Amino acid sequence: MDYRTIAQEVLRTESAELLQAADRINESWNTIISLIAQASGKLVVMGVGKSGLVGGKMAATFASTGTPSFFIHPTEAMHGDLGMISKGDIVLAISNSGESEELTAILPHIKRFGITIIGMTGKKNSTLGKASDQWINIGITKEACPLGIAPTSSTTLTMALGDALAVSLMRHRGFKKEDFASFHPGGSLGKRLFVKAMDLARTENLPTAPKDATIKSCIGTMTDGKVGTVLLMDGNKVTALLSDGDLRRALMDEGFSLEKPAMEYATINPKTVVGDDLLASEALELIEANKIQLLILTDKTGSLAGILHIHTLVEAGIA
Repeated sequence: MDYRTIAQEVLRTESAELLQAADRINESWNTIISLIAQASGKLVVMGVGKSGLVGGKMAATFASTGTPSFFIHPTEAMHGDLGMISKGDIVLAISNSGESEELTAILPHIKRFGITIIGMTGKKNSTLGKASDQWINIGITKEACPLGIAPTSSTTLTMALGDALAVSLMRHRGFKKEDFASFHPGGSLGKRLFVKAMDLARTENLPTAPKDATIKSCIGTMTDGKVGTVLLMDGNKVTALLSDGDLRRALMDEGFSLEKPAMEYATINPKTVVGDDLLASEALELIEANKIQLLILTDKTGSLAGILHIHTLVEAGIA
């Protein structure tokens, strides 16, 4: 059997359900977005079984995109966790049939607190549908499962509608990538937006030598420095850079001598940048644009403050 055709059929079946749902979106969607955005509390997501698993993902997506949210299992709510829900919260309850016993059992208690319920169900006349203040239709015409039993199209649609809610709320709040990064400080975006170049820079035991140093004295400094570079200094300021590549080219010179001034083979006035407010991601851009491996960081007076190697940026996850 060619299982590719099965995979294609599943994707086409589920995508058809998504397109039908897109055509069903009406003005009530705007009302739902306004209710959630203006709520003084959190968006509490509830569901059982596969709906619960999807609900957990939805709550995580909401929370990371600017809508305070968490997931509660209805059974746990019946045994104490209901106290996690307070006035001002909104409950997003998920059940394809609208009749999940664990979920319907908790609905009267939620209503007792005067909490708004947004029901995600395929049946508006179900117990969940009737108890809901707002309804999101997750009804489908066909599961992708050949037996029509396993939640496939239905869970895909529910998750997609959860994404649609999250994105709508992001647009409503004017949520930007800086906001996203603030909730993900350990992620790659967070690192690119918040980690400063000086946070990663090497600032001690720098491979420096006086500007009149000989090649011989620079070789030891280069070896100890372990970055393949020596910075030739005029006081606190970098005047030239001697790299291992410069040293290899010097060795090819017929008049080469270890006693010759390193400055004779060094790169004069190498690329430097003030490091105080420089982001690590901006430092990487400078390194790539100038086709160098080491960026020299200075303070506002032009004095050497540190060095930043491309390998350090890669290891930190900035690249």
